[in-house]
Amino acid sequence: MVCVAAFIILCLVGVFVAFLSIFRRDIGKKYWVVFKKAWGCVGKKVRLQKCETNFKDDVKNTLLSKVVLKHPTWVKPLGVAIEVSAVLIVLITVWSLVEAIKALLALWVFGTCNVSQPANCALGAEVCGIDAAEPSNPIEWTGRWFSEWGEIFTNIPDKFRNWDVEQYLVEPYGFAAEYQDGKPLALDIFDPGCTICMQSYRNQKSTGFFNDYNTILMIYPIQLPDGGYKFNNSDLIARYIHAANLSKTDYAGKIIDRLFTASNSQGINYQSAFMSMSRADAEQTLQAWLKDFGASAKQIAKIAELASSDDVTAIMEQVKTMVEDTIHVKGIPTLIYDGKKHNGLYR
Repeated sequence: MVCVAAFIILCLVGVFVAFLSIFRRDIGKKYWVVFKKAWGCVGKKVRLQKCETNFKDDVKNTLLSKVVLKHPTWVKPLGVAIEVSAVLIVLITVWSLVEAIKALLALWVFGTCNVSQPANCALGAEVCGIDAAEPSNPIEWTGRWFSEWGEIFTNIPDKFRNWDVEQYLVEPYGFAAEYQDGKPLALDIFDPGCTICMQSYRNQKSTGFFNDYNTILMIYPIQLPDGGYKFNNSDLIARYIHAANLSKTDYAGKIIDRLFTASNSQGINYQSAFMSMSRADAEQTLQAWLKDFGASAKQIAKIAELASSDDVTAIMEQVKTMVEDTIHVKGIPTLIYDGKKHNGLYR
């Protein structure tokens, strides 16, 4: 293990030596001699052959040469410490490589390098993550680590699939703009409380995406592992939108548009305002919006009744299953159009 650990350290040091060699060629020559010996030793180890160069002893003797003269009794325990350190260096390096490969595969497959906490990946798309429960003990942590590998390999075929929007719809649904014959379909999965979803919606609207595609809005409030919701009142807004679709009105699209693009009398955008409202105030606000949109008292009462019905609960469960188990979404917003799945903020 000592020779492998030394080779790893020499690889890292090589970057600095290469720079110093520009000014001191003798340093580079000395380093290259040692590096070749390390590489030869590692090559032997990989082929399960004995290391003929005795590089391990060279390294240990170099490190212990000064100690022998001043503290000879320290030689044996320090030699053991060098062996243990070498094992740790190799294990940490191997672990780092495995984690790096895993992160890159997850980034390619899901658009995030962190499968369980998608929003924590700085390299991935901007998303509101659908987070898994934190493991409470080493056994659960180990199980999740292996299950993440399973998720990655299971979903690799998704990268080569032709994503047909019509296969992923949950009825009833509404469109972001008036349906136009001949335009291709797009599916927009979002959470009403997700600020990135709001920005994505605004970008789509300002760039004419909703004019180029018949965009179906699939509202999916992110649910936490404990059964609650990630954003305050997001499930209530989702219920009213589903209820509006069930009542065959165009109010669902108007609710979403006002939520994401308008502000209240205090200049606070409605999405932020809903996050700080009580549930009763949020419901009262939604009903006031319906009235603004032209709904009669009877229609408002019907939508409010549907919003708390088992029918809407069933629709929300169907959407959750579609998003998590069929489309395999790890973070939203998620868009499907032109036969591909696009993760994160629409730019």
